[in-house]
Amino acid sequence: MQEPIRDEASREISLGPDPLSEALRSDLRDRMERIIREELYAALGAGPYERTPERRGYLHSPRERTLTTAEGTATITVPRGRLFKPEGGSEEWQSRLLPRYARRTREVDAALIGLYLSGTNTRRVKLALRPLLKGAPLSKSAVSRVVAGLQDQYETWRSRALSGEALKVLYLDAVWLRVRLAKKIEKLPVAVAVGVREDGTKMLLGLWAYASEGRAAWGGVLEDLAARGLPIPALVVIDGSKGLRGAVSECWPQVAVQRCTFHKLRNLKAHAPKRLHDELHQDYHEIAYAEDERAARRAWLKFTTKWKKRCPAVVESLEEAGAELLTFYRFPESQWKGLRTTNIVERVIEEFRRRVKTQAMLPSEDSALLLLYGLAASGQLRLRKLDGYQELDQVGQVAA
Repeated sequence: MQEPIRDEASREISLGPDPLSEALRSDLRDRMERIIREELYAALGAGPYERTPERRGYLHSPRERTLTTAEGTATITVPRGRLFKPEGGSEEWQSRLLPRYARRTREVDAALIGLYLSGTNTRRVKLALRPLLKGAPLSKSAVSRVVAGLQDQYETWRSRALSGEALKVLYLDAVWLRVRLAKKIEKLPVAVAVGVREDGTKMLLGLWAYASEGRAAWGGVLEDLAARGLPIPALVVIDGSKGLRGAVSECWPQVAVQRCTFHKLRNLKAHAPKRLHDELHQDYHEIAYAEDERAARRAWLKFTTKWKKRCPAVVESLEEAGAELLTFYRFPESQWKGLRTTNIVERVIEEFRRRVKTQAMLPSEDSALLLLYGLAASGQLRLRKLDGYQELDQVGQVAA
């Protein structure tokens, strides 16, 4: 009688030797060895058998190491050397590219963490990564060490001082995730803050999970940023959340606020028949994409005069945001594209959504925050500089 298969996932599918995979591993090994050799030769100031007064050390017997990268696992021959010390004697050279005890690259550890934090148990993590980790078995303790290391990094990151970050612009928004809370699957809002420095570089400032996206929750976000020393930025860019707007007014009453023009357009269309959407969009475009603030205000007057008769609710929605839709016009024109909407933080949120969309839910609030942080810490979130950053040094506090 045939023995039943208790767990098909535990059986590795074998399709025989794969010449392509072997060729890739061989190429990977050659490339890694060449890169590390060049690093060592640069540290020594000379190549092998090269006699020169500038030589700063000498080679000695190499050692084999097994390293797993996103391209596969390879056993490489790592060159070794000793560097002369100023006070006499020598010390073992340490590669910066390949730390002494590294067995996997950060990219592989990021994949491991992503699987684990999505609710996959340690055993299934090992099975999922088995083809990649062939020749470099992954133990339960190794998984635990990687995750614990990320947890330590996250705790340090979430409480780090921000007093040295002279931000010019702050973007605030939230991403909703499906998370298991008290044995039930709930939609949990995670607040996201992205800042822009004076040199135009963007940084993820923090992640906060709350029961709702109300005023108290957003107040907690701003209080945390202030407690960590974040100076008040020149501009805060937000969507139409009343809770968020109220929290900004309470914590930073004098800060300039830009309401997202894209979110407002969506709100306006919700108050008009679909047959009028194209016309409404065109009229609103003259406000949000005018040549300057004066032209925008003329377009505003024209818009309200026209639409007040046709769709009064549209005008009410526009006036709800008021002049905060036009704040970006007070900044250099080169920056308008990046300031008129919350697109900068929305791109971060969209990347978060893309990474979790295949998961029915995340196992806990902590795992959700750790997963999002892991995406950022592993370099999987790429934030280019703000358009017009060359003029950011001219931007001071703009009166609200």
